[in-house]
Amino acid sequence: MAKKAAIIGGGVIGGGWAARFLLNGWDVAVFDPDPEAERKIGEVLANARRSLPGLYQRALPPEGTLSYHGELAAAVAGAEWVQESVPERLDIKHRVFAEIMAAAPEGAVIGSSTSGYKPSELNEKGARAIVAHPFNPVYLLPLVELVGDPAETARAADVLRGIGMYPLTLRREIDAHIADRFLEAVWREALWLVKDGVATTAEIDEAIRMGFGLRWAQMGLFETYRIAGGEAGMRHFLAQFGPCLTWPWTKLMDVPEFTDELVDLIAGQSDAQSGHRSIRELERLRDDNLVAMMRALRRTGSGAGGVILAHEATLPVAAEGPDGLPVTLQMQIPTSFVDYNGHMNEAPYLEVGARASDRLMEMVGADAEYIAGGLSYFTAETDIRYLDEIDIGDKVTVTTQIVGGDGRKLHLFHRFWIGGEGPAATVETVMLHVDLSTRRVVAPTGSVAERAAAMAAAHADYPMPERLLLNRPRA
Repeated sequence: MAKKAAIIGGGVIGGGWAARFLLNGWDVAVFDPDPEAERKIGEVLANARRSLPGLYQRALPPEGTLSYHGELAAAVAGAEWVQESVPERLDIKHRVFAEIMAAAPEGAVIGSSTSGYKPSELNEKGARAIVAHPFNPVYLLPLVELVGDPAETARAADVLRGIGMYPLTLRREIDAHIADRFLEAVWREALWLVKDGVATTAEIDEAIRMGFGLRWAQMGLFETYRIAGGEAGMRHFLAQFGPCLTWPWTKLMDVPEFTDELVDLIAGQSDAQSGHRSIRELERLRDDNLVAMMRALRRTGSGAGGVILAHEATLPVAAEGPDGLPVTLQMQIPTSFVDYNGHMNEAPYLEVGARASDRLMEMVGADAEYIAGGLSYFTAETDIRYLDEIDIGDKVTVTTQIVGGDGRKLHLFHRFWIGGEGPAATVETVMLHVDLSTRRVVAPTGSVAERAAAMAAAHADYPMPERLLLNRPRA
């Protein structure tokens, strides 16, 4: 039976929470008196379905059931997680928490998306909420700041890891937690730069995305500055740049007067910078870029990429595909795989086939530990056939058949299934077993040869491909 999450407040953050839980197999019940809530959440969900599965090379669980309720009590009934995402006014939050406490199950985690209030403030009227502060878009960005009772935040952290998020538990409560304190400091300085005519909104954004924003995405602040210190590390960096902290470079605690003129100036520059795109277009652009960057980080396990890898390891893979052969990959096609013609480009077919080959290697025992011992398989030849179009969001299942080989050589045939009677593509691959120290072909050790032979014998019972081009006799 699916677990249930209740989302109280279906705005940008509440809608993102709903998508994150729903796409990870939870049933989601939403309460929001806004008559437009269902439409707004539907649009957020459309973006999430387009982007979140594209981070993974396994299929996410089947979606849970989404429901909308006119009464808060009906939404929270039976919920294991209740997430409050109402406006940032303490009186509203107190009123909502009173209703939640009266109706929610005793064992439910009760989280607040607040970006500034502390648990002690939220619970002044007798609630037992913790802060579970996410970042937009909630369905993609993994960070959730947890503040509150240690036992409750520990329970919450387990749930969040199960839906692919990164819980960061604060050592003690503090206004605006951790991340928003940084953002607020940068925001204040940006307002001064615009007000004083030093830079426009577009120029400030370029300074971030063309420079330190890229570094921060994979190393954060302190690790970035450790590298800036060269071989001597952080101590040298602090000795060299520490004195600068006393210089009047910034106005971090000095806030410009928030006048109509300042609002008009910033809003006008922002319109000139981005007004040619709708909010939904900007959201999709943001999501596409985030997926591409996070998939890049996934390759090394850095930053958010490590969270994706850890979550992916918990996702099940079907044992066999439509043809009865072993499944070696299941994934949704991300936007970064698609070209100007609107379908999957040639190179990603090879990448998907390579991932399937990697999985087949693991299945015969040539896993990471085996490779660390100095032996592996190298690809010698590949042939790709494009039989049908594969588009953004298509869910691809790859099956793999060993059609020949003796362990020293593996002759593989991958089929890409997206539905229909036949495969959408095939990738034929010949792999050679190699000693990594000499780079020469050698016989496998241990049980690798036996497993490969046993799998090849089992696969011989299935129909052989009609067309095999590789490893054929040379004229």
